[in-house]
Amino acid sequence: MSDDKKKDTQEEARARQAEDAEASALAQPGAESDIAEPEPFTELANLHAEVASLKDKLLRTLADMENLRRRTEKEIADAKTYGVTNFAREMLTFADNLRRAVDSMPAKAREGLEQSLSTFIEGVELTERDFVSRLARFGVKKIEAQGQRFDPNQHEALFEIPDESVPHGTVAQVVEPGYTIGERVLRPAKVGISRGGPKA
Repeated sequence: MSDDKKKDTQEEARARQAEDAEASALAQPGAESDIAEPEPFTELANLHAEVASLKDKLLRTLADMENLRRRTEKEIADAKTYGVTNFAREMLTFADNLRRAVDSMPAKAREGLEQSLSTFIEGVELTERDFVSRLARFGVKKIEAQGQRFDPNQHEALFEIPDESVPHGTVAQVVEPGYTIGERVLRPAKVGISRGGPKA
């Protein structure tokens, strides 16, 4: 064998030994590889942060759902209470007309009427009372304004009446009755208020 060939064979043998030594060193438990493995505590901290983030998102979603449920319940309750608002407002004119019909016949004039006409007027009064009670079943109630302190949320002042015997700003005359539906004003009472009396 020539010297060149011996050298090549010896170099190959050394290279193989070096590769084997490197492979056995990597196979040992404390050997470091080129790929860095994450620290166990760092990985645990990351998992805790992710759990906290997901828990926060879950709690926020639950709170949003609870708020949505409450809003929906309130909207349903309002729809039940105030769903007839427009219809009730239109029916107030009918109630006003019934009251005007009854008021157009003073009590003294009724005394001299025939029985049939007197019965007719009583029928109109009964119809008015029945109609107002039916409105009340749907939450529509008359505002008792006479003698009350003027409240701009429930009353609409049309004029002032000079009267020193009652406190200033008291409802002295009701021109058109007002009504509420639930907690809201359906129609304000149109009133005349006193002026000149002591301030309340």
